[in-house]
Amino acid sequence: MSRGVGWVRALAATVAVIALDQGSKQIVVNSIERGQSENVFFGLDLTNTRNRGVAFGFLEGQTVVVSILIAGALVLLCVYFALNATRPVLWLPVGMLLGGALGNLIDRVREGAVIDFIDPVAWPAFNLADTAIVLGVLALLYVAEAKPGHALPSHG
Repeated sequence: MSRGVGWVRALAATVAVIALDQGSKQIVVNSIERGQSENVFFGLDLTNTRNRGVAFGFLEGQTVVVSILIAGALVLLCVYFALNATRPVLWLPVGMLLGGALGNLIDRVREGAVIDFIDPVAWPAFNLADTAIVLGVLALLYVAEAKPGHALPSHG
């Protein structure tokens, strides 16, 4: 795969994650009052809440620190991808991570906090961008650890 194809695929994945994240948040904001919850099934609510920290409320109130950490991580991710863009399927975790980070950044700029709504009983509330970030990290670790001689599945 050429570098250009890798970047195009990463951009497409980024846009898809942002669209799903922002669309799901708008559905919640338009259908559930802030601070209110709707039970989906036992152990899982949809709750319209805000998070001023990073994942699961960590570093709440540390806006400058959070912004610097996120910007630094995104720069490092882009540099890593630029150096490895031809690596099979690396575009997918990169797109997931960029889309998740940018989806939450859009909230921070618009709302001053991240909109969270997936609210399991035994875990802090989160959103689809957070899910993309966690899955993106796991996928990035998998792809990065793959031995160069062992081809990962590539569809196209």
